[in-house]
Amino acid sequence: MSSKISITRRVTLLFAAASSVVLLVLGFVVATAVEHHFEHQDVELLKSKVALARDTLASLKSPGDLALLVQLLEISLASDLDSQMLIVGFNKSVLFSNGDVHFPLVEVFDSAQKRPLQPMVWKMSNQNYRVITMVLPTGISSASRVAVAVATSIAHHEAFMRSFLYTLWLFVAGAAGLTGLLGWAAARRGLAPLRAMRQQAQVVTAQQLSHRLAVDSVPIELAELAQSLNDMLARLEEAFRRLSDFSCDIAHELRTPVTNLMTQTQVVLSKPRDVEAYRDILASNADELERMSRMISDMLLLAKAENGLVVPNRETLHLADEVRLLFDFYEAVAEEKGIQLATEGDATVGADRLMLRRALANLLSNGIRHADVNSTVQVRLDDASEAVTISVENSGETIAAEHLERIFDRFFRVDPSRRHSSEGNGLGLAITKSIVLAHGGTIDAASSGLATRFTIRIPHHHTDLT
Repeated sequence: MSSKISITRRVTLLFAAASSVVLLVLGFVVATAVEHHFEHQDVELLKSKVALARDTLASLKSPGDLALLVQLLEISLASDLDSQMLIVGFNKSVLFSNGDVHFPLVEVFDSAQKRPLQPMVWKMSNQNYRVITMVLPTGISSASRVAVAVATSIAHHEAFMRSFLYTLWLFVAGAAGLTGLLGWAAARRGLAPLRAMRQQAQVVTAQQLSHRLAVDSVPIELAELAQSLNDMLARLEEAFRRLSDFSCDIAHELRTPVTNLMTQTQVVLSKPRDVEAYRDILASNADELERMSRMISDMLLLAKAENGLVVPNRETLHLADEVRLLFDFYEAVAEEKGIQLATEGDATVGADRLMLRRALANLLSNGIRHADVNSTVQVRLDDASEAVTISVENSGETIAAEHLERIFDRFFRVDPSRRHSSEGNGLGLAITKSIVLAHGGTIDAASSGLATRFTIRIPHHHTDLT
């Protein structure tokens, strides 16, 4: 497993590495430039000595003037102790040589003929010399030629370059360390907002999910991250609130039937009863148990839907026929309140018959339950090009906007007291929404002008049957 490296350390190493590379390249360029400068100086010096030898050799008129050659060159080179000159005839006779440097004659003749005036570095007498060679004519005769080799010691240049490179590498190492330190300080300062965000995040607990990170006080680069974290906290707060409400609701919903079962059982056991009394108590208990069973089944359905485990068994449905069947079922209940059931339009949809029928039944029963006496519950069907629309509308008390936002929550009731009601367990609309989502559709609720409307939309691309 590779060890984790902090951002501060990474930035520090990056600063040090980058500065080291830049300084190394700069040092290499400077060292190369200095080396070329020294070479240029040496070559110009050596060429001036070759020119001196050329002029001196051209002044010779007879073999007897060779003695004068030595004198003239010794006088000219007396002030330059680092320069060495060798003039040798092609018969291997040395015409002039100053100093104690021993030139390799074979290399002198070879380079003078093949590489005239090209600088070379030869090691002679345990020192490095920069050397140029050339074949020069003499003034004695047109056929008289000699090989000239001129050298200058580069020991002082090499000593300077060694000292220069040593100092340069020390500077590079020191500068890399300094830039690394500066990089560490810059990284620490630059990452300070992250540490501040971490400290703020540590404050967030299950009891303080309302706490938010300060977006205005962080750099622009971190503002989006802080906002995303705040959005996540908002979602967690909402999910935690829903979970808490759900826990309270399920405890409340189960408490009533469990309490009824315990009370009735304790009462019947308090003294001997006849068979009819036992039968009545058992029948009442069976009703409570049936209600609890339905609630548990609905909760399991919702849990499966939330985890994507509900897969509709699609078939082609004529919604007008399905609505008429539901009207037949709820007709008696509607007549008790003087409510009329009406349908308008028609549509064909690919859906799970039982699931969609249950969703429509939930909306229809909810509309009948909350509709005004002697009003109408209207079901409208629309088969548009992109989606099938089903709306269920009833006249009745308007639902407040803050309640509409949570109308599809489990166990949510508009009545804030959340009193137990035998008419439903508070899961109908939540189940309806899960069924619609399983079909790839959407559902929303609107309430205004003493009318409430629930609208389901199922896109056609989700209704294609395979």
